[in-house]
Amino acid sequence: MTDSRTIHARFQCTFPGFSLDVDLTLPGTGITALFGHSGCGKTTLLRCMAGLHNAPGTMTVLGEPWQAGEIIRPVHKRSLAYVFQETHLFPHLNVRRNLEFGYRRIPARERQIGFEDAVHWLGLESHLARMPAGLSGGERQRVAIARALLTSPRLLLMDEPLSALDLASKQEILPYLERLRDTLAIPIIYVSHSTPEVARLADHIVMMEAGRVVAQGPLRETLAGTDNPFRLEDNAGVLLEGRIMELDDQWHLALFRFEGGQLWLRRDDRVKTGDRVRVQVLARDISLALAEYSDQSIQNLVPATIDQIDPDVAPGVTLVRLLAGPTAFLSRLTTRAVAQLGLTPGMQVWMQIKSVALVE
Repeated sequence: MTDSRTIHARFQCTFPGFSLDVDLTLPGTGITALFGHSGCGKTTLLRCMAGLHNAPGTMTVLGEPWQAGEIIRPVHKRSLAYVFQETHLFPHLNVRRNLEFGYRRIPARERQIGFEDAVHWLGLESHLARMPAGLSGGERQRVAIARALLTSPRLLLMDEPLSALDLASKQEILPYLERLRDTLAIPIIYVSHSTPEVARLADHIVMMEAGRVVAQGPLRETLAGTDNPFRLEDNAGVLLEGRIMELDDQWHLALFRFEGGQLWLRRDDRVKTGDRVRVQVLARDISLALAEYSDQSIQNLVPATIDQIDPDVAPGVTLVRLLAGPTAFLSRLTTRAVAQLGLTPGMQVWMQIKSVALVE
């Protein structure tokens, strides 16, 4: 990756009770998630990138230096937009005038995103005359994101934009964020501690603990690594991308095909045959067998090859990485079970997958 196609951020600074030390080179497209538990430094890093914290370091965006040595661009001279947890809409302006506030301040020749495009991407066509007080939480956040886009930024920073929303509002707004990911050429850095959000939206992930980067890389590959620092958490697992090949009306199931096999999952009425989707398979939901046993309740039996065994990642717990074709899976087993089965790298086994979830 060349500098003109990447984002580079290097910050080393100390705050009361906390220090930040990161050196990152991120892709200049798609959504990069800054992920970790509360207090790990995600928002602090984002504010350093924006120039909201006067922190020593360097920041280069798509080949353009924002901070390097004596060069420190103030926030208003960095071509970025920042979406906060709270929307901060102007309460006395309707949706249209809120959107136009930033749009009109960008010279026409510098506008990269059209007004109608932003309105369409965020599904706001029928809301332009409404006042913020009459909008739901999800609608207000969609307006805030559209307003940010209409400043034509080179970088979009989003600080847990869904954290203040209830579950229904989150489900409402996620498809619009997916649309932005798939449509925009603008890189997005997205702060979250929500595994479902990251699984659904991100292309790249940066995992943080105590102000440090503990893992980073493409989302699927990073989650499938046995050295993933969050591998022992209850919702740790892998993401698969593929297509819905069949909808079974009798059993209300959907057949999902990925590179290396296929899985049955509970049917979702929002998906159709041929749709590309992401599904999540948790490490705790995969057990292993040396032969195919069809006389059982588990419906998803997938042949695989053991790629790697990481013993005693916790007392009595072993993590096994498997390959079904080129697709990686993780299975979390007791160390005793691994010994009893005589599992070794290269061995052919059957994965017994108890649960598969459409990422939604």
